[in-house]
Amino acid sequence: MSSQPRPRIGHIGLNIRDAEKMRDFYTRVLGFTVTDQGPHPVNGCPMMFLSTNPEEHHEIVLIGGRPDDADYSATQQLSFLLEDLDELRQMRDSLVTNGVEVDRYACHGNAWSIYFADPEGNYLELYVHTPWYIPQPYGTAFDLDQSNEEIMRSTEQLCREDPQFMMETDRKAKARQTMLN
Repeated sequence: MSSQPRPRIGHIGLNIRDAEKMRDFYTRVLGFTVTDQGPHPVNGCPMMFLSTNPEEHHEIVLIGGRPDDADYSATQQLSFLLEDLDELRQMRDSLVTNGVEVDRYACHGNAWSIYFADPEGNYLELYVHTPWYIPQPYGTAFDLDQSNEEIMRSTEQLCREDPQFMMETDRKAKARQTMLN
């Protein structure tokens, strides 16, 4: 095993404008829980710590103080992993019910994803792993209203057409060998 430490992403912080609007979106629409909140110890801006995992104090930190005239997000996207296609559908339905427009439905071969923006324009992805791997980047539209069986069947067929196709378990084994040697 390698002696090199292997950092993992533990949480992300977002500079925000409107703390209450963002709190409402991340808690009510995406299902996060506020685990702590208070003023930033240096600049006094409001801070909120949010998580969906009781084992993690926070997965997202929302920090006030983003200038009103900042018309872009410094992050490309935030991606949230779900368990299965049923959860992805449930979250899509929640977004639509709450007036959030889903911008894109993408089958990446190794994942099914939906993309949308939060109230301050940060681009978000909800995704589910597939049991297959094909080289990335790859993305084609898919219909989340199809049955799980139809989505699985069409995705597997698409993946098997790629000459570098492999099962995700095989990709993980290769990655472990590469990363730990």
